[in-house]
Amino acid sequence: MERLRIDKWLWAARFFKTRSLAAEEIGKNRIQVNGDVAKASREVKAGDTVTMRQGVQTRTVTVRGVSAQRGPAPIAQQLYEETAESIAAQAAIREQRRMGSEPALAIEQGRPTKRDRRDLDGAVRHAEWDNRWSASLDPDEADR
Repeated sequence: MERLRIDKWLWAARFFKTRSLAAEEIGKNRIQVNGDVAKASREVKAGDTVTMRQGVQTRTVTVRGVSAQRGPAPIAQQLYEETAESIAAQAAIREQRRMGSEPALAIEQGRPTKRDRRDLDGAVRHAEWDNRWSASLDPDEADR
């Protein structure tokens, strides 16, 4: 077998859990073969370059072999070789995610954080205690 449909290859190489998910991503134009947007029926062969967008990262791999059967992960990893640029980009994304700031610190308005919510609840609870009503009659009502 020299050639295989791109959706079958992506499934066999374990990039996607099902073939229909692979076809769906191809339909969304997130997969390119040799720089061209691929269709599900596009055939790949050894030496082709496949670029795929998975979330925020873009992976570029070179096809080393084709297999119509989905095998274990170590065998599936032999079907492709990731480019050095793609590996470097993934490392940069990982580092950026690790060094990223706490999202709650950037919020100036909007939904309160858990700490803000506790502060608000505490303030309301103290305000209710100080302004609670009394069982005694008001002087105005005692005249009636």
